[in-house]
Amino acid sequence: MTLLKQILNYLIWAIFSFLFAFGYMRIILGPKPEPSTGWMKLFDWIYDISMLNLGLILGSIIALFYIFIDLFYLKQKLKSNAFSPFVRFLTLIAITGIVGIIHYVAEKIIDII
Repeated sequence: MTLLKQILNYLIWAIFSFLFAFGYMRIILGPKPEPSTGWMKLFDWIYDISMLNLGLILGSIIALFYIFIDLFYLKQKLKSNAFSPFVRFLTLIAITGIVGIIHYVAEKIIDII
C-alpha cells in the first residue's frame, strides 16, 4: 500500500512539473500566433508541436530531477515536518528555474540548441 501511495504522490508532483514546463515554454514561445491564410496555413501546427515536444521533454527532466532529489535527500530531511509539501513545492519551482536557466544559456548564449 505504501508503494502505491508513493507512486501516486510522485505522479502528482510529475503533473506539477509538466505544468511548470508548459508554462515556461509558453513564456519562451509567446502567445499563439493568429491563424494564417493561404499556403501558410500548413505551418500553423508548428507552434503546437513545438510546445508539446519541448514541454514534455523539459517536464520529464524536471520530474526526474525532483524525484531523485526527493528520494535521496528530501524524504530523510522532511519525515515529520508540517511544512513538507510547501518545501517540496519550492524545490520543484527551484528545479524548474534551474532547468529554465540552463535551457536559456544553451539556446541563446552558447547556441547549442
